[in-house]
Amino acid sequence: MKQATIAIDGYSSCGKSTLAKEIAKHLNYRYIDSGAMYRAVTYYLLKNGNLKDGHYLKESVLKALPNINIEFSFNKDKGISETILNGENVEKQIRTLEISKQVSPISAIKEVREKLVTLQQEMGKQGGVVMDGRDIGTVVFPNADVKLFMTASTDIRAERRYKELLEKGHKVNFDEVRQSIQKRDYIDTTREISPLKQAKDAIVIDNSDLNRDEQLKLALEIINQKINKLATT
Repeated sequence: MKQATIAIDGYSSCGKSTLAKEIAKHLNYRYIDSGAMYRAVTYYLLKNGNLKDGHYLKESVLKALPNINIEFSFNKDKGISETILNGENVEKQIRTLEISKQVSPISAIKEVREKLVTLQQEMGKQGGVVMDGRDIGTVVFPNADVKLFMTASTDIRAERRYKELLEKGHKVNFDEVRQSIQKRDYIDTTREISPLKQAKDAIVIDNSDLNRDEQLKLALEIINQKINKLATT
């Protein structure tokens, strides 16, 4: 039986990647972090002077795109997939607040999305994958076997992100993180190209009051029900 394609969409800092990784590990599926791909593009543009303080020339971005190659490498010691940009492991560099602040405008560029969507579809065409992002169930895999849509309150998402950044050694304040999340929400939901929205056949998981174990249990129940139903139709 063909393995399922699982699409997880949702708002910034609502635990999409954490859940997707845990589902992939539980099912022995491949995990693909679409958000990391957009972060990698943003990092490349910053590093090469194509982006500064949120400002960029579209022509320079388009010229840079052919020079960007993104892959994922599984780190056996850490048990995670890490982002490889042009042969360099950039997993740590792409997780900073600086990248978080500037990734949404870059991800709204049509040509950037087209390039990465093509890469994502190629990665997932054989099934047996879990991919999270903002347009996975609506654009990348509109025919995904299982679609989940993650959400949580703004304050809870900001608190989670704030603690995550502090644990990684970043010097940030809560208000700055909260404003960054609000700005990303606005850009993600109002952009013209592939805006963040719930697919009609997606099942919503509000994890505002759920811990990681509860969230995973609920998601696996939904997935197993969907997969069992597919097997009998």
